Amino acid sequence: MARPKKHGPKLPVQQLAILAVARFAEPMALTSVFPYLPEMIRSFGVNETDIPRWAGFTGAVFSIAQSITAVPWGRASDKFGRKPIILLGLASTMCCFMIWGMSTSLAMAITVRAIMGGGNGNVGIIRTMVAEMVPERELQPKAFSLMPLVWSVGSIFGPAFGGFFARPAEQYPNVFGHIQFFKSYPFALPNLVACFVFFISFMTGLLFLKETHETKRHNPDWGLALGEKLSRPFNRSRKHKQRRHSFVDDGASAPLLAQANLSNSDRIATKAERPSMKELFTNQTVINLISYTFLALHSVAYDQVLPVFLNYPRQIPDGDNTHLPFQFSGGFGLTSEKIGTIYTAYGVACGFIQLFLFPAFCSRFGVLNCYRFAALVYPLVYIFTPYTTLIQDDTLRYAALLIIMLVKGLVVIIAFPCTTILLTNSASSLQILGTLNGFATAFSGLGRAIGPAMAGAIFSIGIKRGYIIAPWWFLAGIAVLGTIPAFFIVEGDGPTRSLDTDDDEDEDEDEDEEDD
Repeated sequence: MARPKKHGPKLPVQQLAILAVARFAEPMALTSVFPYLPEMIRSFGVNETDIPRWAGFTGAVFSIAQSITAVPWGRASDKFGRKPIILLGLASTMCCFMIWGMSTSLAMAITVRAIMGGGNGNVGIIRTMVAEMVPERELQPKAFSLMPLVWSVGSIFGPAFGGFFARPAEQYPNVFGHIQFFKSYPFALPNLVACFVFFISFMTGLLFLKETHETKRHNPDWGLALGEKLSRPFNRSRKHKQRRHSFVDDGASAPLLAQANLSNSDRIATKAERPSMKELFTNQTVINLISYTFLALHSVAYDQVLPVFLNYPRQIPDGDNTHLPFQFSGGFGLTSEKIGTIYTAYGVACGFIQLFLFPAFCSRFGVLNCYRFAALVYPLVYIFTPYTTLIQDDTLRYAALLIIMLVKGLVVIIAFPCTTILLTNSASSLQILGTLNGFATAFSGLGRAIGPAMAGAIFSIGIKRGYIIAPWWFLAGIAVLGTIPAFFIVEGDGPTRSLDTDDDEDEDEDEDEEDD
């Protein structure tokens, strides 16, 4: 008896998982600096009131360098393939993190952060790979939510080991107190742990990640061949099982996108080395890029300023230093390990939201509506954040902070995958995605540079005058401006046609053979 046929495209789960492993190290390593960055800057002899400014600037130089090199990295991935550029970025960041942990001056720390940002263009390239693996619009919410999920999972471990392993000679004198290296470099240990994770991600990508670029995926890949040899003993039990040949289940030598399914414009673009500016910057791609830039500016600035706010000393409000509703100051006065604990709880909650709520929200309300909702909620989060320091009861103060952070986590998890989907679907061809995502990384990098730098500077100015609300309300104003382009976005049809028909035909043939 013939079994019921299951039609429709499927996610390339195995390759997405391998790409996720390659991506995992970056959010974990990058977020690991948040808990101890204020203490690290303080150890360089910086005045207390200037720490927010330099913390913002340290984050800004990373993003400036990343924005300058994002388009060249995107073009390099179009020319040489996605995989080699991703591996190069992982190796570069791994080396820089090792040096960053041994920084002995503010100038050295800023220089290493700049080199780190310029040496890695993986954010846009990974988005391009996901788009090339999953062109079907109905699968995109799940596919594009995977990398933010990886970020959430990395964010669980990153701040945790960043806070727990910083200053190990002081925190754990019985274990590390006799090791002079950790006394001389108190922030080296979390970065050494991060380097080990980077090495695992690099080797996983080298051995098992398949190229997705249309003209490069047929090229010999010695890393993939070595990975197949190493994994062969584990696959012997399955070698006689019958496989279905479809887009999501082809072998290493098969293309991830069938040539027959590309439109004429895609075939023409294949021959061109570089897409024209007219192809790249259509009305909708420009609006999406502007929207993404605003989002990166205020959202990333909040994430970098919040640990400074949590580390800043407490101030008991009285008639001299507090005149509500605007003039008051003080932070939470937390150490790096306590900040790491808060971020760990935040990351766990964000992982749950990402895994269970985001795909359901997008399926029910649509990608564009979800993005607009997130854009409207952001300003409220920023406005209410500084008022948590006025709560004198410790339990209530931490509870209010966590509620605000969870709301922020919800809108972050909704906004970034949605804007990625909207930008991808505004592209006219798969051939421009690498370059387009390079420009997206460049523009968002400018936002990530301007946001933390300005918010940090305003933070320093505000606390000198008794206005801790200054950076938060600045970010709220930027977020309000960011809602405007969100309501001019029109959701596109995507750069390629769905591959449903060919997949269904392949599955039908296989099922007929099995029934026979």
